[in-house]
Amino acid sequence: MTTRIVVAGASGRMGQALIAAALADASLEIVSALDVATSDAIGRDIGNRDGRTTGVVVSSDVAAALANADVLVDFTRPEGTRAHIAACIRAGVGAVIGTTGLAESDKSMLRDAARTVPIVFASNMSVGVNVMLTLAALAATSLGDAYDVEIVEMHHRHKVDAPSGTALALGEAIASATERDLARDGVFARHGTTGERAPRSIGFATLRGGDVVGEHTVVFAGEGERIEISHKAASRANFARGALRAAHFVAARRARGETGLFDMQDVLGLRASPA
Repeated sequence: MTTRIVVAGASGRMGQALIAAALADASLEIVSALDVATSDAIGRDIGNRDGRTTGVVVSSDVAAALANADVLVDFTRPEGTRAHIAACIRAGVGAVIGTTGLAESDKSMLRDAARTVPIVFASNMSVGVNVMLTLAALAATSLGDAYDVEIVEMHHRHKVDAPSGTALALGEAIASATERDLARDGVFARHGTTGERAPRSIGFATLRGGDVVGEHTVVFAGEGERIEISHKAASRANFARGALRAAHFVAARRARGETGLFDMQDVLGLRASPA
């Protein structure tokens, strides 16, 4: 069955990666593409950058875009995501949300919306990163408090939020696995005389520069040894492929009349079964 998708933020880096990946996948159909009304992409065919015509032009009319869709795929900004989710609820369309920098109120909004339509929300759609989340939690559980945890991430100069959503997700995975509270145990800045490192703290370091797509490393530093788990993304194509896999997941649940809030652990079958 073909999954009919709407790509939001069509002129952005991830929007372009999603369009390219979806056009190459016969099991997907882009029925519409969205961008802000002031974008230069409005009115242009989504295939223009590749020198082809698809018949799908970019618009800013969210309601019209969702009319014949199964799933909205959104990697935009928090304000855009809020509007898109409200429209998805009205249209009964599922969503894949990869927007980062969402406030707790936005996440609560997604939980509420997921009572009406199926939603996959993940800070990183990469299959490799989601395997990394599982490995980081396993390492934290196995190594215990004798190993200090530091999370280092680097992204391109244009990224507007820090730490990255993926870095925070790694911190949450480790905190959950070891009965810590990231709000209490997370250390997000160090400057001046900081004193000794607090036991069980989870440190974060953020680097920004150049055109780095995304790099994350979790460091477990113990006495006499250090263990590092790293993921480096060379292009956005892997994030796009993961997001489109999530779109199929959402479309299948929508077709069965199911609702709920899911993440990539659910999509990839990595969710641990209850003991």
